[in-house]
Amino acid sequence: MAKIYDFKVKKRDGKIIDMSDFEGRVLLIVNTATGCGFTPQYEGLEYLYGKYHDKGLEILDFPCNQFGHQAPGTDDEIHEFCTAKYKTTFDQLAKVEVNGDKAEPLWVYLKGETGEDPEPKGMKNKLAMKAISKLPGVSKEPGFIKWNFTKFLVGRDGKVVGRFGPTDEPKDFEDKIKELL
Repeated sequence: MAKIYDFKVKKRDGKIIDMSDFEGRVLLIVNTATGCGFTPQYEGLEYLYGKYHDKGLEILDFPCNQFGHQAPGTDDEIHEFCTAKYKTTFDQLAKVEVNGDKAEPLWVYLKGETGEDPEPKGMKNKLAMKAISKLPGVSKEPGFIKWNFTKFLVGRDGKVVGRFGPTDEPKDFEDKIKELL
């Protein structure tokens, strides 16, 4: 049975890193896009990173162009956008696919460890996800990633302890991160 530390992922510079390099850290793994309505969540991600990185939090940002082609550009262009506009200090990894035949194996694993995205909270978020669900290319497969900014929280022991949907703001699960640290 695979564990999160069994996977390797590609950095934006093309180098391969072993997920075991993150053993003992709390991980927040996110599929992102620079042209999405949820892109301002980078501010909340950076806030969490700045506040908790020294205590053991690592953010693994995987740009993904599968949803509405909202992550155009090269890996370096995406990184430059994030550092310039949102002042991010965590690095972006190489662009990946999270659903389908070409899905990054780590993302296949993450989806297998969790169920569906949680039900969005609040009418505005419910309406946003309802509208997204009607867009072309959105998977109806159980457990599949529905849109950009789906987030997985992994404890220091490597177990996936939470899945948060695109409408869940980083501040919404800050307490859960603090518990794990």
